[in-house]
Amino acid sequence: MPRGVALADIHPSVEAGVNNRDLDGLMALYAPDASLVLPDGSTITGTQAIREAYAGFIEMGGRMTVRSRYTIEAGELAVLSNEWSYTAGDQTISAITAAVDRRQPDGGWLYVVDHPYASLEPDELAALAAAIDG
Repeated sequence: MPRGVALADIHPSVEAGVNNRDLDGLMALYAPDASLVLPDGSTITGTQAIREAYAGFIEMGGRMTVRSRYTIEAGELAVLSNEWSYTAGDQTISAITAAVDRRQPDGGWLYVVDHPYASLEPDELAALAAAIDG
C-alpha cells in the first residue's frame, strides 16, 4: 500500500518534484488508481500514465511556483486547490487547480483526482495543449 503524505506537504512536494525533476517523488503523491486531467481536457488514470505525462512536462526544463489556496478535509477525502505558474524560457503558463485526495491507511494523503488546469476555459486549454505539443 502506498504511503501518504501530510496534506500540508502536498503542494510544496509538487513544486519540489517538478523543480528537482524528481518523477519518483511526484509519483509518490498519487494513488495507484489516480486520474489526471491533461491540457487537452482528456483524463488519464494510473501512475504509469501520470508519470509519462509529467515526464513530458519536466523535459521542458522550467521552474514551477505553487501557492496553496485551500485544503478542506472531510473524513477520508480532501479537496485541495493551488495556484501555480511554470516558466520555461520566455514562456509562462499558469492555472488554478482542483484536486481530491484520499486518506491512506498510514494516515497520509494521496491524489485520486488532479485537475491542474481547472481554471482555464476550453479555448485556453486548446491553446495550452497546442503550445505543449510544439
